[in-house]
Amino acid sequence: MTAADGGQTGGPRKSPHRVDGPLRGQGAAADRILRALPDWFGIESSIVEYAGAAEQLPTFVVRALAGADVLGLLTLRPTSPRAAEVHVMGVLPRHHRHGIGRALVEQAAVYARAEGFTLLHVKTLAPSDPDPGYAATRAFYEALDFVPLEELPQVWGPQNPCLILVRPL
Repeated sequence: MTAADGGQTGGPRKSPHRVDGPLRGQGAAADRILRALPDWFGIESSIVEYAGAAEQLPTFVVRALAGADVLGLLTLRPTSPRAAEVHVMGVLPRHHRHGIGRALVEQAAVYARAEGFTLLHVKTLAPSDPDPGYAATRAFYEALDFVPLEELPQVWGPQNPCLILVRPL
């Protein structure tokens, strides 16, 4: 991570975090983090599904250098021989805007490329829904070179229109 990742100026600085992974068995960490993000993960069945996925799928976690607590995580799900989905990602609210999400996505991209994937993709709430939290989520992914591909209201229903964003590796 560089100073740019943490929003600081004046040259590179040492990151107070480390990214570990890919790991399996991260369900408890996923459950804890997602429950701390009710504006994004408010459906119990989804939290349970995502925690189960973090048990089985390649998962990247960020920890503080001075501790073992997981501050954020990202789970990848292969969807074809050449594409992997950012299946779930979350960062504890008090650690937002510190470069943790960026570090997770970049480490997952390095891993995906090494595994032979040529495309990362992610689903989020489409811009036809005015939720400001999801506007920030879309801006985050677009800042990391994800490009909006298609809005699919049938995925989660018309009240929660799905946007697929893609990033070539």
